[in-house]
Amino acid sequence: MTASPQVPRPDEWRRPKDRVDVARGAIDEVSTILARLEVRSLFLVADETAYRGSGAEDLLRSELSTRQVERFTHFQCDPKLSDVARGIQCFRQNHVDAVLAIGGGSALDMAKLVSNLGMQQEPPEHLVRGKSRLLHDGPPLIAVPTTAGTGSEATHFAVCYMDGEKYSLAHRFLLPEFAIVDPQLTQNLPPQLTASSGLDALCQAVESLWAVDSNELSVQHASEAARLAFDHLAAAVHEPTAAIRTAMCRAAHLAGQAINISKTTASHAISYAISMRAGVPHGMAVAMTLAPVLLYNAKTSVTDCVDPRGAEHVRSRIGFILQLLGSSTPLEAAKKIENLVGGVGGPTRLSEIGMGSDAEVEMLVRSVNTERLSNNPRRVTPDDLRRLLESVRY
Repeated sequence: MTASPQVPRPDEWRRPKDRVDVARGAIDEVSTILARLEVRSLFLVADETAYRGSGAEDLLRSELSTRQVERFTHFQCDPKLSDVARGIQCFRQNHVDAVLAIGGGSALDMAKLVSNLGMQQEPPEHLVRGKSRLLHDGPPLIAVPTTAGTGSEATHFAVCYMDGEKYSLAHRFLLPEFAIVDPQLTQNLPPQLTASSGLDALCQAVESLWAVDSNELSVQHASEAARLAFDHLAAAVHEPTAAIRTAMCRAAHLAGQAINISKTTASHAISYAISMRAGVPHGMAVAMTLAPVLLYNAKTSVTDCVDPRGAEHVRSRIGFILQLLGSSTPLEAAKKIENLVGGVGGPTRLSEIGMGSDAEVEMLVRSVNTERLSNNPRRVTPDDLRRLLESVRY
C-alpha cells in the first residue's frame, strides 16, 4: 500500500529562491545550505555515474555522513514515468527535510518530478498529462549540475516521457530553491558530452533571443550566454581549461535563466523527434536546425510574424545575433553556426544520422511539438517545416 503524501509544511518553512554564483568550489555551499535548513533527513537524487565521476561523491562524503540520506539513483536517462513512480514511492517512505539533486538534466528533472509529484494526492500520470494541477510544494531542492548544458537548475520546467511521448511540466514549484554551479564538477566530462551539453546551452540562448515570450531580462541573460558559448565551446571540447569550463558553466546557467522566462522555439520543437528516432544526443539534435531556423526567422515579414512586437522587432533581434557572431549577413552567421556544430562533432545533415529519406522527413514534420513552434517569431506551417528540414537533408 502506497503511503499518503507528506503533509505540506507551513509557508514560513519555504525559503526564497536563492542562487549561488558560478565558481570553482561552490559545492562547499551545500554544507552551509543544509545547516541553514536544519536538514537531518536528505533525499539524494543522482545520476550514479555523474555523482562519482564528477567528484561530487568525494567532495560531499564528510558532509552527508552526518545526516540520514536516502538515495535514489537507478533511473534511465530522460525521465520515464515508471522511474518517477518508483522515486515517488521511495520519497514518500521517508520524512524528507530537503532534496539534493546531482547530475545532468535528467537527474535534476527527476528530482523536480519526484519531490513535487510526490506531494500531490493525484496519480502522477494525471499530473504529467496536465489533467490535475500541482497544489502542494515539495521540500527545498538543491540542484547541483554536473554538465554545462541544460540549465535545469535555473528553470521551472521538467520533462517526463510516458508511453513514448514527451511531456513538459511547467510550474513555479519546480524551480529549485538553490542552484550550486561548480565548474570543477565538469572537468572530467568526455568531449562528446561536453559538446552536446554545450550546444544545448548555445541553442537555448539563441532561441531565447528571438522567442515571442522574451523580455528585457531574458535577453540580458541570453546575450551573455550566447557570447560565452560561441567564444568557448570549441575550446571546451578540444582544449578545456579551468577557465574555459567556468565560462561554459556560466553560459549554461544564464541560458537556463533566459529560457525560464522566454521558453524555447522551433529548433527545440524539432529536436525531440530527432533524438527519439535516431538516438542523437539532445543538444546535438537541437543544433542540427539552429542555422536553418536562423535563416528562416531572418525573413520574418508583417504577414507571417507572430510576435506582437512586430516584424521589425524580430529582424532587430536577428541583427543582434549577427553582431554576437561577428557576421554581416544571416547566411554568414548560419555558416559559422554550422561550422561550430560540425567542429565539435555534431551532425549537420539528416542523412548523417540515417534520417534522409522522404519517409523520415515526413515523420519529423508530423512529430514536431506545436506548442514550441507557437513561440517562434515567424509562423511555421507544415510546408515551411518540410522545406526547412529539406535544407539539412543532405
